[in-house]
Amino acid sequence: MQSKNFQLGLLHFSHLLITIDGHIDDRERAAILAIKKEENISDELFQEFEKKILKSAEREIYIDGGEFLSQCTDEERLAAFVHLYKLAESDSSISNKEVRFLLYGVKANKVSFEDVVLTANMAGK
Repeated sequence: MQSKNFQLGLLHFSHLLITIDGHIDDRERAAILAIKKEENISDELFQEFEKKILKSAEREIYIDGGEFLSQCTDEERLAAFVHLYKLAESDSSISNKEVRFLLYGVKANKVSFEDVVLTANMAGK
C-alpha cells in the first residue's frame, strides 16, 4: 500500500493535470476514479481532498502536491508520474500545457522522464 503522502501528492497533481486545459471530460474523470481505486485511496481522503481544492488556488494546489511528493520514496514519485503520464494520454491527445506540466514536475521531483515513459509502456496503457 502506498503512503498517504503519495496518495495526496498524486491527487493534487492529477487535479492540476486534468484541469490544465480548462475542463474535465468524462474520460479524465473516469481515469481519476481508476487511480483512486488502483491506489486504494479511501473515500474519506478523496472527499477531504475534493473539499480542499474547491477553496484553493492552482498555485497552492501545486505547492501542496509537491510537498507531499517530496516526502515520498523514489519509487513512489516514479509511480505518481507514471499515473500522471497515463492520465495525460487518457483524453487521447496530450496538449503542450500538459507536456510542460509533466516535464516541469518530473524535473522538480528529480524523476527521469525517460523512466516514466518506459515504466508506463511496460505497465501497458
